Amino acid sequence: QVQLVESGGGSVQPGGSLRLSCALSGSVFPIYQMGWYRQAPGKQRELVAAVTPSGSTNYADSVKGRFTISRNNAKKTADLQMNSLKPEDTAVYYCNAAHITAGYVYWGQGTQVTVSS
Repeated sequence: QVQLVESGGGSVQPGGSLRLSCALSGSVFPIYQMGWYRQAPGKQRELVAAVTPSGSTNYADSVKGRFTISRNNAKKTADLQMNSLKPEDTAVYYCNAAHITAGYVYWGQGTQVTVSS
């Protein structure tokens, strides 16, 4: 049984910060690429940030310099620190774990992030 649980979503004013956390259970965490995706109203789901088992990171152009993804293999968690939040960051954020070799992909239930005045 593989399960992903997100936490840390909420409502903030523009310029504020939030930290999202994703916890994996039921498998060997170090073998998965971990990522955060988001889906805004009227738009397709998009990759926000990802981190490989070795620690390499990748970010969407729209969040570079503002968001930071990290992982803790001992705790089996992947966090997304979001700073200088903008209204256009408003979306449901989903944690993702990808076992590329085996072709398995797992998703969390999603957590709402709302940025408004």
